[in-house]
Amino acid sequence: MNDLMTVIRFTVANKMRSKSFKVTLVIFVLILTVMAHIPFFIQLFSSDETAKYGIFQREDNVTERLVQFVNGADHVSFELVVYPDPGTAEEQDRVIRQAIEKDEVKGFLQLSDAAEEGAFPAVTYKAENTMDFGGLSELQNVLTNIKTELVLEDLNLSEQHRQQLFAPIQFETVQISVGGGMEKSESQMFLAYGMVYLLMIMLFMAIMFTGQLIATEITTEKSSRIMEILVTSVAPIKQMFGKIIGMLIVGLSQILVLAAAAVANLLLPHNREAIDALNINFMDIDPLLLIYFIVFYLTGYFLYATLYAAVGSIVSRTEDLGQAVMPITFLALAAFYIGIFGLSQPTSPFIVAMSYVPFFSPLIMFLRIGMTQPHWWEIALSIAILLASIFAFGWLSAKIYRTGVLMYGKRPSFKELRKAMKAFKV
Repeated sequence: MNDLMTVIRFTVANKMRSKSFKVTLVIFVLILTVMAHIPFFIQLFSSDETAKYGIFQREDNVTERLVQFVNGADHVSFELVVYPDPGTAEEQDRVIRQAIEKDEVKGFLQLSDAAEEGAFPAVTYKAENTMDFGGLSELQNVLTNIKTELVLEDLNLSEQHRQQLFAPIQFETVQISVGGGMEKSESQMFLAYGMVYLLMIMLFMAIMFTGQLIATEITTEKSSRIMEILVTSVAPIKQMFGKIIGMLIVGLSQILVLAAAAVANLLLPHNREAIDALNINFMDIDPLLLIYFIVFYLTGYFLYATLYAAVGSIVSRTEDLGQAVMPITFLALAAFYIGIFGLSQPTSPFIVAMSYVPFFSPLIMFLRIGMTQPHWWEIALSIAILLASIFAFGWLSAKIYRTGVLMYGKRPSFKELRKAMKAFKV
């Protein structure tokens, strides 16, 4: 036990004292700070000018109604600028180009004559930037409202019928619990979605970065021959898990620093207003969900960390490490992308099946817990398989670690590794 604690303390102290750790942490804090203020900067430097669109004066009900509706509505974010109709198509194009060139308007609406009596005229939008999807969507909604009003007037509907027609449908969502758990409210579902997404990012980052650090440190110690001394003084399984736990502490310390920086930035007045507008009640977080968050984060980390440690032990040069850990990286990427898919389809048979695969279950089963209500035995079975996998891969990784750190030169084959493993006991 003392040997294990010695390895943990050495790993933590060695990493936290390194210049690369400090510089990386500062860079991450700066990046997080900038990202937290991006909405504020966008709002600060964005123009407050109301978007303007041009339209030619026409003696028809549609143009008149459109101008009255836009210029008299408070909920419309743009204005219409009416230009005299020059008559010919060539003159209209000249006026449109001139108005856009002088920045008088963002674009121009052209209403053609209706193909038949009572039909709504065809609309053409001309602009230098036709990718203004927000403005185009609002223009289309306004025109749709005008068309609806004209049709209703032709039908001579009463005011009561018009109100009934436009009255929104009251829609309430209720989550049904089939697993015996408590039903979640809309606020709880929103928070659960956020926690699932957060775990996916945290675990993926832990696997990709912390796992790489474990493998890199082991390979570095092996290439410098320091490993030969360490193996003779500390049992391989204690040495390996000491490094894994030490890196876990280093990673968690980074997360705590970044979380503190995020909270400090979000509590600033201009960011606090945006958070308050979301109406999030953090008291709605299920305490059991937090426990599952910790359980799946730790189990997922240990599973992948043992694999990274094993691979790092059989590589003699750091230059070859990237290629060696690529299969593990692909597994982590697959788990992440399956989780992204599962956010919208948490009850699909594929997601249910993947929640029992140990390489994917830390993300997928937590996703199911957060977004649905799986039975208790499903959760227990997934955790049991995950713990058994950690034990099995931990034992196997320790065997590989014990033999791999003493094998130099080219990366050993599976046959050579298996033969060497028979000579050592963990």
